Amino acid sequence: MNLEIPKDKFEKTIEFLSSELKQVRTGRAHPSLVENLMVEAYDAKTALMQLASISVPEPRQILIQIWDKTIIKQVEKAIQISDLDISPTVDGDLIRLNIPPLNEERRQKLIKIVGQKLEEAKVSIRNEREEIIKNWRAKEKNGEISEDDLFSNQSELQKAVDQYNDKIKEIGEKKKEEILTI
Repeated sequence: MNLEIPKDKFEKTIEFLSSELKQVRTGRAHPSLVENLMVEAYDAKTALMQLASISVPEPRQILIQIWDKTIIKQVEKAIQISDLDISPTVDGDLIRLNIPPLNEERRQKLIKIVGQKLEEAKVSIRNEREEIIKNWRAKEKNGEISEDDLFSNQSELQKAVDQYNDKIKEIGEKKKEEILTI
């Protein structure tokens, strides 16, 4: 009896990893670097993309147009305390972020950060696998499935886990290559 492998949880891990890695700076300007930056505005933490329009007029510049000029100081502060290492330039209701080229030391730090995020994704996949196996063992204990079905399904599950780990590795290699490209 083939048991259903809930791949949707694995997919969510991959999606989360991809969104996390988009926020890692690679020396090129991209709205995803700042759009999820949390800003203390209106007595609540709000994502920057809900407070402003974000554009990339040049390959190394991000332009943030704040909709409400009264919160420009809060946005500037949020950028300054973030781990982006970029100084904002306020120009009326606009904030310009000039992305400096990455030096070798910063590239190595970013690669470590990417490695940590990859490891977190692998741990999440592993934990998900263990949870699935735990549920299957409970079914086997209750007599819903046989021991043979349990073991054959575990090998299928491991194949799926290996595929997702390969995806994680592939995503990580692309990001590392992006960071190292000058």
